Amino acid sequence: MTTATQPAAARPWDRAPGSPQRPTPWRRFTRALRTRVLARRTHAPADPAPPGTGTSTVASALASPERPPRIEELYHHRRLALVRLAVLLVDDLPTAEDVVQDAFTALFRRHGHRLASLDDPEAYLRTSVVNAARSVLRRRRTVRAHAPAPEQHAPAPEEDVLLHEDHREVLAALRTLTRRQREVLVLRYWSHLTEVEIATTLGLSRGAVKSTASRALDALGRRLEGLR
Repeated sequence: MTTATQPAAARPWDRAPGSPQRPTPWRRFTRALRTRVLARRTHAPADPAPPGTGTSTVASALASPERPPRIEELYHHRRLALVRLAVLLVDDLPTAEDVVQDAFTALFRRHGHRLASLDDPEAYLRTSVVNAARSVLRRRRTVRAHAPAPEQHAPAPEEDVLLHEDHREVLAALRTLTRRQREVLVLRYWSHLTEVEIATTLGLSRGAVKSTASRALDALGRRLEGLR
């Protein structure tokens, strides 16, 4: 698949000069997590995850009664959201971009431009990104076991400007969770998947997803409380 003609994707924290200020996807995500943690501690009903970055809106935009989406359309509509998903899993923007590019390349090699043989190309890509992120983390553990830890990727200065301290605390706390806990919370509160969809993506039972989410939210709450 040739992507040379694609415009350069904006970084997750990019905002056009002069454009109205509104909650970024990162703020919506961290706010949803913080709200859910607070609701568990106060036993109050939590607000549903906010719309805007989930799959339903994009799926409806790509849906067509005449034909399935072409891979170029999927790339245009979903690449940035998948990069953001990968960043939350690997903590590294360049690696996240490589993970997503590899997922699209593998999809193209297997199915070509037309994706009629896939019932849900977006779910296929999402699963590919999660699996690739797991491989990245496994390789990192192997490298760290045999060599000094490399210098951590430093986020761009714009990220610190656009993210309030509270939001950075949530993202930092998220990194302390286990891989599975982080995957479940990211897929729930970033991708807005249901328990059934998360179970399918991660190859878990619905009960395992539910219990993992509960333990992850408890751990996240303890971590956030410790930062106060």
